[in-house]
Formats: sequence, C-alpha cells, structure tokens
Amino acid sequence: MVNNGGVAIPEAAPAPDAAAEPVTVGKRGGRSPRDMALSLGILLLPIALLILFYRVVLDGDKPVGVDAEPTIQQARSAAVFPVVVPQRLGDDWHTVSATFTRDSDGATLRLGYVDPGSDPIQLVESSVATAKLLPVELGKEPKAVSTFRDGARTWQRYDAREGENALLLLEKGRTIIVVGMAGSKSLESFAASLG
Repeated sequence: MVNNGGVAIPEAAPAPDAAAEPVTVGKRGGRSPRDMALSLGILLLPIALLILFYRVVLDGDKPVGVDAEPTIQQARSAAVFPVVVPQRLGDDWHTVSATFTRDSDGATLRLGYVDPGSDPIQLVESSVATAKLLPVELGKEPKAVSTFRDGARTWQRYDAREGENALLLLEKGRTIIVVGMAGSKSLESFAASLG
C-alpha cells in the first residue's frame, strides 16, 4: 500500500482465525507405547548379542586359569617343606591362583582352584606354626568337627569361615589345609588327590 507521499507502508498481517482449531500434541509427544517398545528393542538387541558372543564364543563364564608350575617350583626350590600338589585332576578343574611367600614365621604356598561345579577350593601348605596359621586361613574361631581318612592319612575336618569347610593335615614341619565351600563334594576327593 502506498500513501499520498509516495512512501510504501507495509500491510498488516492478517489476524489469526479465531475459529481455527489448535494443534494438540499427546502426553508422550506423539509416540505410542508400540513406538517406545520398538525403540527399546533396537537398543537391547545389540547388547544381548554381545553377551551371547562373550559367553558362547569367548567362554566368558570359564574361570581365568594361571600356570602354577613356576610358583610350585619356587616353593620346592626353597626346600622349607615337602610340596604336594593334586594328581589326576580332570580337565574340568582350573588353577586360578598361585602364590608362595616367605617371612620370619615360615613359608606358605597357596594354590587356588575351581572345581567342576564352579566352587572355589584353596590348597594351603605352610611351615608357619599351626596355632598362628589357622586363624589366618580359617577365621578367628575355627572348630574341629570330625575326621576324614584318605588311605594312610587322617585329616581333621573344620568349620571355617561362614559357608566354608576345611580339611587339615598336620605333619612334621608342615601343615596342609584344603578349604572350600561347605556343600562342595570335591573337598575330600581333592584332599585325597594330593601326592
């Protein structure tokens, strides 16, 4: 529109139509529960595939094994006590830890295993005095409850820390302890395999 002086005056924008219906958006921004379920499925599918790959292809649930032989040789070389190791354990047993320590009280060899039922079992061989060793390995108040014979050897059975049982063999110059879960059937067979 042009006024009398030749200056252009812009036209006013038309007023909004009061009768037009406003656009409404739903509570979820226009997304249905189906859309959300599909989005969640798309996110969870790769995670499920990665977990499956880890467990099946990479044996992710299998315990991580260690080579205990260097530690066993170190203990034998120290010649503080005769070292025994389990014999004839199957392939379903896994060695998961191995340490040998020496201090002023004596020397201690600790070997950790996982049995076929995935229960942990620890073998402790030590020249440390039994009275000092037991509270460290079995808890503050271990209690002797029975005995177990494996051929010529007689082991003492102890209730150890909560949920654990132990077999103890006292010999001149060394104490052997086998500690495992209370319900483990492998404890006695493991102790019998030591030679």
